[in-house]
Amino acid sequence: MQLSPGALAPDLAEHLVRLSSRMPFECAVEELYSFTHTHISEPTARRLTLGAGRAWVELETAEAQRIERELAPAPKGPAFQQLSVDGAMVPLVGGEWAEVKTLAIGTLSGQPLGEEVKATELSYFSRMTDSDTFTDLALVETHRRGVETAGVVAAVNDGALWEQGFVDAHRPDALRVLDFGHAAGYLSIVAQAVYGPGTRGCVEWIERWRHELRRGDPQVVLDALRKLQMEASGEVAAVVGGSLQYLEARREQIRYAEFELLGIPIGSGIVESACKLVVEARLKGSGMHWARGSVNPMVALRNVLCGGRWQEVWPSIVGRLRQSHAERTRVKRQDRLKASEPVPKAIPTPAPLAVAVEVNPEPQPASQPSQARSRRPAADHPWRRYPRQPPTDAATRI
Repeated sequence: MQLSPGALAPDLAEHLVRLSSRMPFECAVEELYSFTHTHISEPTARRLTLGAGRAWVELETAEAQRIERELAPAPKGPAFQQLSVDGAMVPLVGGEWAEVKTLAIGTLSGQPLGEEVKATELSYFSRMTDSDTFTDLALVETHRRGVETAGVVAAVNDGALWEQGFVDAHRPDALRVLDFGHAAGYLSIVAQAVYGPGTRGCVEWIERWRHELRRGDPQVVLDALRKLQMEASGEVAAVVGGSLQYLEARREQIRYAEFELLGIPIGSGIVESACKLVVEARLKGSGMHWARGSVNPMVALRNVLCGGRWQEVWPSIVGRLRQSHAERTRVKRQDRLKASEPVPKAIPTPAPLAVAVEVNPEPQPASQPSQARSRRPAADHPWRRYPRQPPTDAATRI
């Protein structure tokens, strides 16, 4: 088994990261202790988990850039496939909220002629970023799943413009379907404005035209809305007109009876479930507030875990961690070597020679030669005034 950098054994590190990807960090360390009797602190669990998530984000980002740069051919996709995107809000530190966008891809196993449509082999890609960046980064997952080469791709989404732009980038010829629940919501808005919320007329109108929208001709529904608009006035007419304009602009995406006969799903349930399963189940717990830099590493691990790809992906994560550890070690070694090298002493630059220029110098008197002074005292020196007495012999005193 390939060793991962750090003090923990490889199996223990993997179990800790996997548990922390599934539940809060404090719960993960408790579960790990109950299984292995190994005590690991919560900060360690957080550090290792987010480090593994960052490694996977780096790998996926590099792979998306490589695919786009090399125009790598996509693998063969299935005959029927569903692609849906949506967003979910997560709480950040400081009381802010941010949207995490999620892509869900599934293989459609339902058959035409009205049989129940089921999406299997679900996989996910999530990031907290703007729509353009998300569209670019998601190439790593659409390419892996063969969206480009799949037979029929049903792009089931709500009416957000960025979602349609996503489909334009990854499969422009996809069969676009407006999520039925989203379309039916506009009928509910009309009924409440015309008949009043909760009234019998409101309930009966919704039931009638929801059924017609799903099983009948969408043009009949649009004609009914147009008639209501003509009969209404003021704010009610404006509400009806807004719903009519929205659905008319998506006339080709609300052919629900035709879609169901072809075995095409009419709901974006796979991505709505993904937003709850992948994002909200882990990042919207009680009292949770995430730093911005921690969101993408965590949702990246959640994509792997919820998509059933952990055993496939973990060796790549370990390899990336080892590579990053080796790079940091090399940089530290180089810094230490540079610090230990003797610093060459700077050679002082000689000061420029000053040249004194005298202008009209004054004539100096000639110096008198100094006479050498004798070391013997002069004849009139005080020492010579008194004659020196010879020393008295000590023997004569006795």
